[in-house]
Amino acid sequence: MERSDPQSKAKAEADVTIGSQSEARPHLIRRGQKRRRLLISALLLATLMAGAALWLGNRANVVKTELEAAADQIPRLREDLAGDKPQEAADTVDRLRSHTAAARDAVGDPLWALAAAVPAIGANFSAVAEVARTADDVSTLGVAPLVNVFGTLNWDNLMPSNTGTNLEPIQAASPSVVSAAHAVRASAERLDSIDSNSLLPQVAEPLARAREQLRAVTGALDASANASQVAPKMLGAQGPRNYLLMIQNNAEVRASGGIPGALAVLTLDQGKLSLGAQSSAGDVGVMQPTLPVDGEQQQIYSARLGKYMQDINLTPDFPTTARTAQAMWERKTGQQVDGVISMDPVALGYILEATGPVKVSSPELLALSSEMPRELTGKNVVQTLLSDVYSKIEQPKLQDAYFAGVAQEIFAALSTGKGDAKALVEGMTRGTAEGRVLLWSDKTDEQSIIAKYPLSGSIAGPSVSPAQFGVYFNDGTGAKMDYYVKRTVQLVEECTSDEYGQIKVRITSTNTAPADAANSLPEYVTGGGVFGVPPGSVQTNVIAYGPVQANVETATVDGKKTDFAAHRHDNRPVGAVTVTLAPGQSSTVELTFGKIVQHTEPNLVVTPTVQPVKDVVLGTKPAECVPGK
Repeated sequence: MERSDPQSKAKAEADVTIGSQSEARPHLIRRGQKRRRLLISALLLATLMAGAALWLGNRANVVKTELEAAADQIPRLREDLAGDKPQEAADTVDRLRSHTAAARDAVGDPLWALAAAVPAIGANFSAVAEVARTADDVSTLGVAPLVNVFGTLNWDNLMPSNTGTNLEPIQAASPSVVSAAHAVRASAERLDSIDSNSLLPQVAEPLARAREQLRAVTGALDASANASQVAPKMLGAQGPRNYLLMIQNNAEVRASGGIPGALAVLTLDQGKLSLGAQSSAGDVGVMQPTLPVDGEQQQIYSARLGKYMQDINLTPDFPTTARTAQAMWERKTGQQVDGVISMDPVALGYILEATGPVKVSSPELLALSSEMPRELTGKNVVQTLLSDVYSKIEQPKLQDAYFAGVAQEIFAALSTGKGDAKALVEGMTRGTAEGRVLLWSDKTDEQSIIAKYPLSGSIAGPSVSPAQFGVYFNDGTGAKMDYYVKRTVQLVEECTSDEYGQIKVRITSTNTAPADAANSLPEYVTGGGVFGVPPGSVQTNVIAYGPVQANVETATVDGKKTDFAAHRHDNRPVGAVTVTLAPGQSSTVELTFGKIVQHTEPNLVVTPTVQPVKDVVLGTKPAECVPGK
């Protein structure tokens, strides 16, 4: 056997190693080149991404800057409109549109669209884009057409007058207003459809503000659109309209305000306003046979609803009141009216603030009392009609005559076109918001639109918010003592152990009449004890309505559990408690409503009284619940 040489063996192994390395080198070179290409690609990608991020950041800054600049134009636009400066308003709108268009262009960039498709963060880009597009749609399709319409309206020509009002500008403006309302509503719906749960706070918070602002604008525009469609017809654009005007007397409270005092037929023909036949609730007399009354309401308020004009508004549902008033008036006079308008002396005060003082010139009124004021203003009309008339005119028949005569004087002044149109609109808007101005039309198409708004005085339907509560008062004294009653109403949320809500309605009433009211006030004001209530005391039926499907569960008076009447009206729970207060006495009624399925913010409607509504309705008191208990 031949021995191997160690040196030869080592050399051979070295040759193999060198050969292997030579064979591996091209592979290593290729791997290095691949790594370099990957590195370069990564660097390029990082550079591109950084550039894209910078570009998107720049675009985002443009959107923010332009939308903020657009927002700055809104207060200026309000000032232009309030100052009746149509040209300045148009210029402001042009600037507004230029800013919203720039914001929209910024989010129209292709990179923005790509970013919107990226998982997780893309929703933020998409939301910002929608806000920018919505802002531009609102300014272009909503605000601009409305400002153009504003320039065509002469507010002074819209005042009622004894020669007529030019209603053509309102009719001509209607299509633009309706179109603008539709565009803004569509924009609001787009924003509402965005899921904000996954958005960054920097995006979610401005989105929430935009939604809130649009909801407010949408409601106002929808109301304007509806008004532009029905107002010309109701003002007599297509023929004369006759309305029964009912002045409610808050000194003797009823659910919708006060006992019907003066009645008159108000005629509108091409905007021309005239006051015709006048009467009072007492003159209408007793309905024999009694008019039919809805079963639920008869159970709560008795058949008096269909028997006496003085009691038609024991129910808070004004459409019921108005239909009954129309039927009673027709049975009494043979005249069928096209609708019913209701106001109270506080609302008459708002009209006087627009027309300015009205001199009492009627010889008949002047002859009734030398102590009554010779001039009526927004400041003295409430005291005059709800207090002075009873202390300075002795006979009830003459008191009614004075009440009716004052209403005639005020509407006569209004019919001459006296006063400021914008102030009149503002006054009527305020009166409507407080429930002091109510309207019903016997034309189905018109009433279907009126029913969408608080102006209808409905207790059910589209004008009623989901979690709406109502607190209403009906006098049980048979007198005029409510001028002296002060009230507050508050909703108090309570903790529950299930998914249902529970709210306590707290009503506090105080009789502020003087201690010697039984002797110092006229018998017609105190009632003289005719209906079993001691003179000077006030008896009130307190009625509370809860939301649909809820239950009224308990009642207390001054902290002590008490019996109460429980009913339902249009699937709303109703609880009623009677309270009697001597002069200087206060009392608190609490009615608890449970099994509330609505989880929205509760809303409260109350009977409008002599007091400012803002002093009656207190803020909702939230529940202070401990988790797990």
